[in-house]
Amino acid sequence: MSLLQVEKINKNFGGLVAVRDFSLSVEKGEIVGLIGPNGAGKTTVFNMIAHFYPPDSGRIFYEGKDLTGMKPYEICQLGIARTFQVTKPFVNNTVLENVMVGAFSRTNDPREAQSKSLAVLRKVDFFAQRNLLAGELTTVDHKRLELARALATEPKLLLLDEVMAGLTPSEKVQLLGLLRSIRDEGITLIVVEHDMKAVMTLCERIVLMHRGEKLVEGTPQQVSSNPQAIAAYLGEEYGTT
Repeated sequence: MSLLQVEKINKNFGGLVAVRDFSLSVEKGEIVGLIGPNGAGKTTVFNMIAHFYPPDSGRIFYEGKDLTGMKPYEICQLGIARTFQVTKPFVNNTVLENVMVGAFSRTNDPREAQSKSLAVLRKVDFFAQRNLLAGELTTVDHKRLELARALATEPKLLLLDEVMAGLTPSEKVQLLGLLRSIRDEGITLIVVEHDMKAVMTLCERIVLMHRGEKLVEGTPQQVSSNPQAIAAYLGEEYGTT
């Protein structure tokens, strides 16, 4: 049984077809890249998996359970967490308090939530900033906070939406190592990202979306050499390497 099974989901916004007949199967322990140009439907797919937007049609199964009709908080409690392109922390609360919001999805005990949150902050190398107000952080640090808050929900499946945006090359290298260690601890990852070097390095399988549909799927080597992928998104540099 696949950890996540997405079957022909569709989403329209008025007359705009955002996602059309999209299917995806993800196995436990995989790191899957979801790539494509802006407006391809990647974030909409994430929103449907997490049920911020219910699919207009099609079905999504997680550990064999049909997610139809479930609320986002119920999806989170099942073990699916996600980060967002545009971060919205509680700016008047500290970093630690923001992460505890995620931890409270698993416990009602403030001491336990704090302990779990501090452990997560150490994991993502953000412990020193724990007492800073979230509103004082840079945009890049908001991304790190977003990742910590998602990890505090103790997910089995983590949906990462452009978590590397704005990072320096050295910060990206550190984050890639962190994401691999997260996977090694048993958390499956689906990554939306525009940094193709990072995606090709991190992911075992890549799905390219174009105009709301799946265009190409395969290993990094297969996708990077696929003429359709090169024409739609990757560019000629991949066709000549």
